[in-house]
Amino acid sequence: MKVFVLAPNENWILDRIAEEWKGEYPDLTTDNLAEADIIWLISAWTWQQIPLNILSEKKVIATIHHVTPSKFTKDSLREFMVRDRFVDTYHVPCQKTKDFISKITSKPINIVGYWYNEEIWHPTDRLSARAPLGIPNDKIVVGSFQRDTEGFDLKTPKLEKGPDLFFDYVNDNFEKDKLVVLLGGWRRQYLIGRLEEVGIKYKYFELASIDKLKYMYAACDLYVVSSRTEGGPQAILEAAAMKVPIISTDVGMATAVLTENCVFDVNKRRYEPTLDDVEENYQKVQGFELKAHVDKYKEMFEDILK
Repeated sequence: MKVFVLAPNENWILDRIAEEWKGEYPDLTTDNLAEADIIWLISAWTWQQIPLNILSEKKVIATIHHVTPSKFTKDSLREFMVRDRFVDTYHVPCQKTKDFISKITSKPINIVGYWYNEEIWHPTDRLSARAPLGIPNDKIVVGSFQRDTEGFDLKTPKLEKGPDLFFDYVNDNFEKDKLVVLLGGWRRQYLIGRLEEVGIKYKYFELASIDKLKYMYAACDLYVVSSRTEGGPQAILEAAAMKVPIISTDVGMATAVLTENCVFDVNKRRYEPTLDDVEENYQKVQGFELKAHVDKYKEMFEDILK
């Protein structure tokens, strides 16, 4: 079995997943379309980068990470249906995504969650992580490392990521003189603007390296996932694996990784994860560690060829 992985080349999480798969299974991976048995569209929108005659000849698995219903237009449906003709099976990371696409395709849908690499994401001392970031130890640090602004104008909120909910949560529940919001990722213009309007201090590290991102997680007293729609997000696994207190809306893989206490509507209540919550999250996330979990992807690919 040879798998051709088509990564989006966005310098983002999916490219890292593609590289980690190749690192674990170099003998099962090929960069030559001609010798591939399976084409893995790790970002389904990249399907048009493959000639249609090759898509027709090979087994094709398309990963659909999440779908934002408000953005799923007639054009979105039309493209989905055209691509669906060339897809043999779908991969989704969570039940919510399966529930949506099962209404518009009769193809098999496999639920296999994301993995995380324990060699990268592991517990790190909180106070020592702050020094390289220039964050005082007496501050309360709340983290968010995912984009929150639409790319077409760099000011409109990307509402599926819930930046408005994140802002309301930190603005309503913390004393401004003690708070630092720690931002990572890219396209954070909306949230930065809201924070500056009310005088909340923040630190922003755009597209931080993995080494710096580890310090950023470790520096957090709380990580907040305020999204309305997600496939994961990967931050849930990474924060849990680093024993970072985390709360999340009920999206993506949240209930698979986090305790019931830590998954709730962040617009309606406040909760501070306990040490027991942090430990339970850490124990639950172990099932998604790279070397323990990546075999499920291998099994998924093998099933396509049966």
